[in-house]
Amino acid sequence: MIKTVTHDARPSKGNRPSRTEPLRLVRDAIVACKRCPRLRAYCRRIGQEKRRAYRDYSYWARPVPGFGDPQARLMIVGLAPAAHGGNRTGRVFTGDGVGGSGDFLMTALHRNGFANLPTSRDPDDGLRLSDAYIAAAVRCAPPDNKPTLEEITNCLPHLAAELAALPRVSTVVALGAIGYDAYLRLLGSQGLLVRPKPKFGHGSVDRLPNGITLIGCYHPSRQNTNTGRLTPTMMAAVFATAKRILGA
Repeated sequence: MIKTVTHDARPSKGNRPSRTEPLRLVRDAIVACKRCPRLRAYCRRIGQEKRRAYRDYSYWARPVPGFGDPQARLMIVGLAPAAHGGNRTGRVFTGDGVGGSGDFLMTALHRNGFANLPTSRDPDDGLRLSDAYIAAAVRCAPPDNKPTLEEITNCLPHLAAELAALPRVSTVVALGAIGYDAYLRLLGSQGLLVRPKPKFGHGSVDRLPNGITLIGCYHPSRQNTNTGRLTPTMMAAVFATAKRILGA
């Protein structure tokens, strides 16, 4: 069941983009971002120290932009690049090992026709998304996967800019509570305070006042997938819901 949520009108401020920029310029701005010194230092250090399995690889070690179909109607908002995944490969949800979060997510997207491959191993692997675009609440890998509230806030303009460059987006799937709250925080920064605030839950579906349908999904971290908290069937069902809503 889709819940419809109302909002309190407040003056617009903060991260609302003044104009829509081409997606290429948005990506360039993300890669060049230096707003969070702690995260930039951490990503560079990880890229120098490396993991033993990747000692012969050159790490990206910069902020990671989103990727996908420029005509996407579905946006997926994750948490942040993995230290030895997106921070290494330069593509979010990519390269975090066989059976990692990238493969888990892509399998669900592939089952529902949003991806041409069920895996995400390397930026040159031929993976293409159809009608979907993957972004993140935070664009730099955070220590222990725990960005601060300030770091999340610093990254909101990047999410806003990507959304502005993807005008067909009508459904957002948020992977985990941080991605879910980041999207709602972005709306608040643009003057759209949703009341009552939708509650994150796996499979939750809320129709927001801006016309976007927001869907909650557990994050495909190994902590969730290895314990059975999130199964392949559960994740595929979320994207089946998104596909059905887009079709409607």
